[in-house]
Formats: sequence, C-alpha cells, structure tokens
Amino acid sequence: MGKSRPREEATARANHKFEKKVQFYTKVKDTVASLSAQKSITKKTKAQRRKKKLQAYDLSRLSESLPELSALHQPKKPTELKLNSKNRQKLVLKESKQLQAVTNHPAFQSNPVEAIFQHLQSTLPPDNKKPKRHIKKKTGKSKKKKSKPQSMET
Repeated sequence: MGKSRPREEATARANHKFEKKVQFYTKVKDTVASLSAQKSITKKTKAQRRKKKLQAYDLSRLSESLPELSALHQPKKPTELKLNSKNRQKLVLKESKQLQAVTNHPAFQSNPVEAIFQHLQSTLPPDNKKPKRHIKKKTGKSKKKKSKPQSMET
C-alpha cells in the first residue's frame, strides 16, 4: 500500500496547513477592514458633495428678488389640441354623451327653446357694454341759409 509517514511529520504538516489558513483569514480580515474604511470615506465625501450641490440649487435668495407669483398670474389661453383621429374620437364620444344628457333632461323635453335660453343666460358672461350712440359732429363750416336772388330793379 502507500508509504506510511511518521506521526511527527503528519502533525507538522497539519500545523503548516493550519498556519496557512490563519494567514489567509487574517489577509481577508485586513482587506475587509480597509474596504470598509474606504467605503466610509467615500460616503463622507459624497455627503459633502451633496451638501455643496444643494447649496448651489438653493433658490431662496433668488425668490426674494423676484416679484410675487400672484402679481404675475394671468389666465392662460387654453391650448388647442391637434385634432387627430384619436382626439376627434374622444371629442365625438364626449359630445354625444353630453347631447344624450341634454335631450334626456326634463326641462329640455318640456320646452327646448326656453331650456337653451336659460343655459345661455347662466353660462355666458353678462354684457356690461351699453350700445354706443353715433353722434354726428359738426365740421368747421356751418351751413347758412341761402337767400333768394334779388333783383336789382327795385
């Protein structure tokens, strides 16, 4: 069979293997410690960079110099959508539902003209303008009555 080794040689070999394992584990432990230290350093530097960026994006000083938002608020004109087939289809569905609701309403069924008139009065803004009168202004020359031609024989 195989060669038999003396017992001392076997224990020395086992000790040597054990020492190598211990060295390997200490190396791993050292590298993990150094990596965690580097990680904490990079976290600190990243946090510092974030603080600097936040200071750069701080617009509170700028908002103090700008006028109030309520003063600038103006009603926006509604944007007109492009009337492609999808939008047209949505619009047709919406309008058809609205028409169904109007035609099924009891006030419309009893008197359609009066219902439309009431709707227009409630939705349209009141007309504040009075009709203007056209005043004819006199021009520089005023018309005088012309006298009849007189005869010189008198």
